[in-house]
Amino acid sequence: MLTIALAKGALLKDSVRCFAAVGLDFSTLLEADNRQLMVASRCGRARALLVRNGDVPVYVSYGQAQLGVVGFDVLQEQQRPVAQLLDLGFGGCRMSVAVKATSPYRRAADLPAHCRVASKFTRCAEAFFEDLELPVELIHLTGSVELGPITGMSEAIVDLVATGRTLAENGLIAIEDLFESSARLIGNPLALRLDGGELRGLINQLESQRAAAICR
Repeated sequence: MLTIALAKGALLKDSVRCFAAVGLDFSTLLEADNRQLMVASRCGRARALLVRNGDVPVYVSYGQAQLGVVGFDVLQEQQRPVAQLLDLGFGGCRMSVAVKATSPYRRAADLPAHCRVASKFTRCAEAFFEDLELPVELIHLTGSVELGPITGMSEAIVDLVATGRTLAENGLIAIEDLFESSARLIGNPLALRLDGGELRGLINQLESQRAAAICR
């Protein structure tokens, strides 16, 4: 039986819809009173693990799941040895540098050298500022990074931006994007090499479904 790691939260509903379109029904995960962390599809071909977004690549890289659905931002931050198979086309957002709207900075390069930048995505932020050849002090936060500039702890943040509403409501603006992010189908490299056809068949179905959605 195939095992697929699905992320709790914003990506779950579309992930369940995506697999339902190719005959794998994991709708139990969407039921309000569901407490199961592992459910089998009604057809019995696969099961889904319900895990935190950041844990999806962990389960896939260690082989406890052959496939997974996770945001590209997580893949960029963790750099785990998984195969990126398909952009599923939902969960769109961007990784951005943001500052207080009242600040004089309008590009990342405008930030002063050795300024403080708060982020949950410090690896992504580090690579970005290294490419700019701009030395900064990175502060790793796990909660609301918007408070960094608000409290004066940091001059800027690097965070995911979808609509920009949270930034605006906290007096911040995005000044530069690092990259676009969306939900990605990932696979365990060893499982893909040893696949007898079942995995590839499912991936092909998902690719066809994605292509059909684009053409509509």
